Amino acid sequence: MEILSWNIQCGRGVDGRVDLARIARTIRAFGDPDVICLQEVARGMAELDGGSGLDQVAELGRLFDGYEPVFGPALDRRGKAGGPRRQYGNLILSRRPVLQVFCHMLPQPAEPGLKHMPRQATEAVIETEAGPIRVVTTHLEFHSAEQRRAQIARLRALHQEVAANERAPADPTAGEPYATVPRPSTAVFCGDFNLEPGSPEYRMLLAPFDDGTPALVDAWTALYADRPHDPTCGLFDSAQWPEGPHCRDFFFVTEDLIERLECAAVELDSAASDHQPILLRLWP
Repeated sequence: MEILSWNIQCGRGVDGRVDLARIARTIRAFGDPDVICLQEVARGMAELDGGSGLDQVAELGRLFDGYEPVFGPALDRRGKAGGPRRQYGNLILSRRPVLQVFCHMLPQPAEPGLKHMPRQATEAVIETEAGPIRVVTTHLEFHSAEQRRAQIARLRALHQEVAANERAPADPTAGEPYATVPRPSTAVFCGDFNLEPGSPEYRMLLAPFDDGTPALVDAWTALYADRPHDPTCGLFDSAQWPEGPHCRDFFFVTEDLIERLECAAVELDSAASDHQPILLRLWP
């Protein structure tokens, strides 16, 4: 099973051109993902996509025919002059069955005088040969460490809640809408976390739980031990990333998936976004 994650910057490459077809070609050249997790996907946001205001969810669904799209908007605002709603957030495309979906708004504590925006995590329970698995993709706040910490705390609390429900399940005989649908603690968290390896927020996210909840592990570190993370942004866009190449996009997996990890990789050649696509491969 392959999972790809990429902050596509609404399809805007380092050359300034918005090209979702180029995004699709890059993904297909890099791997054969069963699940594609994209951050910075827009609908009706002409300010972000070169003026077209395209429904990028629909266009990416067309480009990846046979994949089911699951969109979680972090921004959902009234359209201009009676136009369609303006949305911006995270998209999951899956060619495996999606059993259920959850859209989680993340905390946005007040930060006077600092620009920031609502953030969100999109969760899909995906059916696989080895049983269902949760795939959660997110894009945490860039400008505020306080907000990132609050968002990480919420992600951890949501993970704990799922594990608690798994240990103490609801009534299995209840009918709809109370019927039980699989939602395991086994999970892959991916996306643009806007933190770097070893940072305080990174350590916070990976801290053990004291109630039996499976801990999260950095898949790269689990596979490659002390090898430094390959950079996921700053390779080609020095204007947005004057600090140069570094890593801020990750796959974090629950500890029960460690033995199923086959490889993790970063596509280091594409300038189709300011970030690089990353890929995780799991054994069945």
